[in-house]
Amino acid sequence: MALVSKGLEGVVAAETRLGEVKGAEGVLFYCGYDINELAGKVSYEEVVYLLFHNRLPNREEYDQFVTALRAERELPQGVIDFLRSAPKTAKPIDIMRTAVSMLGCYDTMRHDLTMSAELATAVKLVSQIGIIAAYFHRARQGLSLPPVRKDLGEAAHFLYLINDEVPSKEAEATLDVAYVLHAEHGFNASTFTARVVASTLSDMYSAISAAIGALKGPLHGGANEGVIHMLEEIGDLDKVDAWVEDALAQKKKIMGIGHRVYKVLDPRAPHLKEMAIKLSNQLGDAKWIQMSERIATIMSEQKGLNANVDFYSATVYYSLGIPTDLFTPIFAISRMSGWTAHVLEQWSENRLFRPLSEYIGKPYGQKVVPIDER
Repeated sequence: MALVSKGLEGVVAAETRLGEVKGAEGVLFYCGYDINELAGKVSYEEVVYLLFHNRLPNREEYDQFVTALRAERELPQGVIDFLRSAPKTAKPIDIMRTAVSMLGCYDTMRHDLTMSAELATAVKLVSQIGIIAAYFHRARQGLSLPPVRKDLGEAAHFLYLINDEVPSKEAEATLDVAYVLHAEHGFNASTFTARVVASTLSDMYSAISAAIGALKGPLHGGANEGVIHMLEEIGDLDKVDAWVEDALAQKKKIMGIGHRVYKVLDPRAPHLKEMAIKLSNQLGDAKWIQMSERIATIMSEQKGLNANVDFYSATVYYSLGIPTDLFTPIFAISRMSGWTAHVLEQWSENRLFRPLSEYIGKPYGQKVVPIDER
């Protein structure tokens, strides 16, 4: 019998220059840079450039790249019409998946860009994914769709679009760091999905649509929404201990706690925790972060499990006034850089993914019995 690794755990499926997750040590690298070296020191746009080019840009390269990103912000009219007409009760992540697929039907590529068609598509997707999420959020409320602007960074532009006003510098900086922290994370489920689709030499839109579908799952990107729902269910700080005790007795999953790869603290969590505390102090509503901290303490002491990136990102987004069902879409917005970078890398030295399986069904040689005799 062949050795089976369920969930491909421990299996090295390909080489990558993009990111490395050292789970036992709690370390995350983007192209050789520790996440602690990047968070708060470089913008999300610089990280996108890093993932696409394997180095941080100089000032001229940065300016040119930002110009290219902002030049792609206009959505095709057909996609805008879809966002307006889509069911208002639809989940935003489902709308994003469908809209990305639709983008592949429109030849709106700018041909004056000094880059390959594949890289130009990646730039287009990074630029437009946030606009798709924001426009649907506005459309489902019957609100106007603000015109895109070319004078705002990616994080500020998203906040501007959902609120129809330019955000504060503090809000912009907070979301920008969150984008940086979520941009890349090795061969996670959605990234691996994108690479599998790309390995068939399908197009980038198909690969990214599939990645968004994978991200939707509550065991992947959907976990951050679950954290807020959990906190709302608990209600108050003095109810945390009893709620957690009951949840553990019923063997319920505590959302945002533990990680498939990290055996110690998720290195992204402290950055988001710090931002969550800062936002809570500014807003004068410390209940959510206090509840979160108590849950994290109980789980660490009783189960030896640590908070992951979803645990504190939920509080950060909530404190910024972002609706709960946009939490996973924000994950998709920031991870678009990592997904598209992985697709480009996959194509640079492609090998079709075709793993084997271990058959455990009925014995070979089954005979067909006529239908009337079964």
